[in-house]
Amino acid sequence: MNAVVKILKEQVTSFPLIMRLAAYETKSKYQMNYLGVLWQFLNPLIQMLAYWFVFGLGIRKGGPMATGAGEVPFILWMLAGLIPWFFISPTILDGSNSVFKRIKMVAKMNFPISSLPSVAIASNLFSYAIMMVIYIIALLASGIYPSLHWLQYIYYFVCLMAFLFSFSLFNSTISVLIRDYQFLLQAVTRLLFFLLPVFWDINSKLGAAHPELVPVLKLNPLFYIIDGFRNSLLDGQWFFQDVKYTMYFWLFTLFLLTVGSVLHMKFRDKFIDFL
Repeated sequence: MNAVVKILKEQVTSFPLIMRLAAYETKSKYQMNYLGVLWQFLNPLIQMLAYWFVFGLGIRKGGPMATGAGEVPFILWMLAGLIPWFFISPTILDGSNSVFKRIKMVAKMNFPISSLPSVAIASNLFSYAIMMVIYIIALLASGIYPSLHWLQYIYYFVCLMAFLFSFSLFNSTISVLIRDYQFLLQAVTRLLFFLLPVFWDINSKLGAAHPELVPVLKLNPLFYIIDGFRNSLLDGQWFFQDVKYTMYFWLFTLFLLTVGSVLHMKFRDKFIDFL
């Protein structure tokens, strides 16, 4: 646990620098493009429209989705899971490569290496915040107004940050030690998109034909988070209604944080030797 405490302290003490580095990285990434940082929103927007056209108008033929808030257009139901995924997917990949990519830059700085995954998370957080604001406006325009369930969005956001940091800390260490791991992670991330309740309701669609597979898919902590975001905004169930699932998520995240912290502390003085 000493490694976990030290890692978390480093995030707190380095928070102002983390945010500055994240802002600088976001600007520098698109500074050579005519549209600049607008590409952070245009890329996911184009993908959203493509998914809505294929799965909403094509496969579902524009039918609404039944939720606790009543029937809602499929695109609103889909975006409740798709917007978090557009933040999660690049953050997993950027976070896993964060130490390998920036170790030379921070090696001579008074900056903890463990904060590099946090920089990757924060840099992707800017576009996520803008997309969520637009989504909230779309909900209000469709007659879906704030309710008590919206408050638990904060809880699931904390869950998301905790898991992404734990996972990125673990991945960033393994990616330095074993470079093939980065390619494996890319392939797994693409597969996860289809195994999560992003554009289809796994509980009802898969549960009817193969109910034994649903508990297996729910072992993925991202299932808990994405399903939770949708429950929060579209009046689903409260997180404390499924105590066992909530406990499983936090125990898994804590385990991942512990393993990632121990590995990071063990190898971080030797990272430069693996480059």
